[in-house]
Amino acid sequence: MRLTGQFFQDVSTPEKWISELNRLGYSASVCPVDTAASDFELMAFRQAAKTNDILISEVGAWSNPISPDDRIRKAAVSHCKGQLELAERIGALSCVNIAGSLADNWDGPHPDHFHPDTFTLVVDTVREIIDDVKPVNAKYALEMLPWMIPDGRESYESLVKAIDREAFGVHFDPANMIHSPRAYFNNAELIKDFVDRLGHFICNVHVRDVRLEHELSVHIRETVPGDGFMDYRTLLKELHGLGRDFALRMEHFKEEESYLSGAAYIRGIAEREGIVIR
Repeated sequence: MRLTGQFFQDVSTPEKWISELNRLGYSASVCPVDTAASDFELMAFRQAAKTNDILISEVGAWSNPISPDDRIRKAAVSHCKGQLELAERIGALSCVNIAGSLADNWDGPHPDHFHPDTFTLVVDTVREIIDDVKPVNAKYALEMLPWMIPDGRESYESLVKAIDREAFGVHFDPANMIHSPRAYFNNAELIKDFVDRLGHFICNVHVRDVRLEHELSVHIRETVPGDGFMDYRTLLKELHGLGRDFALRMEHFKEEESYLSGAAYIRGIAEREGIVIR
């Protein structure tokens, strides 16, 4: 396994990118270019990754390909196809998006998100993206959300079966499965179940921690690894058991110090368990 996080310094050239990765101790990275990059730039970054043993873990396709606004939907589907093509060309493991949203916000909740028709819409949309691009190596994957499919192991497993495409992968973000106090206190079992059932399809992992606040309404907030209740010992052991090379990407922190702290915590757990994180 490898570790990566957000960059706060300039990574606009392959040399600066590699220098920053080395400074932070990361052996993986999100895609450092977008579709506006020339073929020369793209190949330069791809070669730099190969030369320095850097795994490009994901290309983000963050958009709303199931928007009820036809203009937004078409633009988003086109964007997803372009990002999946970029992932394939630069040698990234995955292209990641959410399924989308029927709400006004691109990632917002909506009462129809768990309706069978929405499930069918997501399946058809993902198939269109994959079938048009026909990637050979890169996987297209969906990030879980609490208010949209996939929202956990069962719905993700159903999507894998329904989409039925070799190029559809599983993006694993355990924090996004923890929607309730029951899930919060039993997150080790959730992790084990998810990896046991879907580990074969996992191509990308996001990591952070979660903390249940003492309020009358349920409020579970995200926080830096080591500052919450996520069972990282179980998470690392289960992922390590897959025996594959992929990245854990820390995300959503505002300061570099939070990423350094989170990385130190994750590496400390891994070392105690005899797991190598590069």
